[in-house]
Amino acid sequence: MAMAQALPNDGVMRAADGTPLKEALARAQRSDRLKALALVTPLFAFIVLSFLIPILVMLYNSVYDPDVAENLPTTVQALQQWDGKDLPPEEVFAALVTDLKNPKTDNAVALLGKRLNYEISGMRSKVVATGRKVKALEAGPYKEAVIEIDKVWGNTETWATIKRSSSVYTPFYLLAMVDMRQGVDGSIEAVPADRSIYIDILIRTLAISLFVTFATLVLGYPVAYMLATTPQKTASILMIFVLLPFWTSLLVRTTAWTILMQDGGVFAQFLNITGITWVLNLLGLVEGAPQLFKTRFATIVAMTHIQLPFTLLPIYSVMKTISPNYMRAAKSLGGTPFYCFLRVYMPQTLPGVAAGCLLTFILCLGYYITPALVGGPTDQMVSGFIASAINTENNWGKASALGVILLIATLILYYVYNRLIGIDRMKLG
Repeated sequence: MAMAQALPNDGVMRAADGTPLKEALARAQRSDRLKALALVTPLFAFIVLSFLIPILVMLYNSVYDPDVAENLPTTVQALQQWDGKDLPPEEVFAALVTDLKNPKTDNAVALLGKRLNYEISGMRSKVVATGRKVKALEAGPYKEAVIEIDKVWGNTETWATIKRSSSVYTPFYLLAMVDMRQGVDGSIEAVPADRSIYIDILIRTLAISLFVTFATLVLGYPVAYMLATTPQKTASILMIFVLLPFWTSLLVRTTAWTILMQDGGVFAQFLNITGITWVLNLLGLVEGAPQLFKTRFATIVAMTHIQLPFTLLPIYSVMKTISPNYMRAAKSLGGTPFYCFLRVYMPQTLPGVAAGCLLTFILCLGYYITPALVGGPTDQMVSGFIASAINTENNWGKASALGVILLIATLILYYVYNRLIGIDRMKLG
């Protein structure tokens, strides 16, 4: 910047070109801000396109439900005047026949049946069959004729479901993913116990993630301490072994665990050689060789191995900033090594512990490959059901609702964690 001139007669300090100094400083700061904005714009655009927009689409798909409204437009309009107490009048049945006889698209009836099948089991085949048979009906009255085709049309619950699903936007998927549903009168109620599965899946996902996070902390904290206090040359060599898993893909590492956990594999042989199998048999916990593959144990072990560096590295980065003089001062004041470590050193590592545990926990929530390959049917997490809803069921509403429920649960747990521990008030270093 040009040198400032002495104060002129007007008392305003000016730059060398005569511009008031305050204005010149504001111009320079504005230029710096524009340069900074230009540097962060590509990253901001990438985050919006790859992160924010997909989340908004997921939120939208979790409540968007046009199948009934688009494929039964005449019936939906006729049902607006129905009170829901008795069967709909003849006009509604005539509207149903009109819609089924003149579908908007070739797969309209199939889409309608698939949507109603989410709430009434077996409805898809009934709707498709009805759509095929009503073409033979030339004139009314249609009410008795349609009920004769399939008794399901003589059930008040069927029509209540159609009316409830007639809106383009619905809470159905979100309610279903927390084992809730709308009753015939529109009230929210819990699903029967024999159909309640999604709460258990969510609890299982959170429990496995928490257990893996705890396991990585127990295993990674001592290693991080050793790396931080070991001479730099030795620590650099040891760090290579910590980073070694990053040199192979997640799929390769998980496939390796499927081989290790097989019956008669390396892990089973290790249990036999060390006598662990004998102890388990003696205690009556298992009979013969323990089954490891396709179990919760295999899932947790494989996930812990994969996530260990993600917990260890943030802890190590904080430990490296802690001066050894703190421990020396504490010992010089009469503290035992264990007491000094517990009261002086460990509290300073909490920011790294919090960062590493949060990173591992959030990553574990989205695990799909590892539980699918080494876990059993009762070990599948939320991501597995999302993949199944998309690839097998072609149910984007269900998949999006599961994603939203998982996102909400994560945000709630993070908020509670933040309130209890206060990670936002911690300072690194």
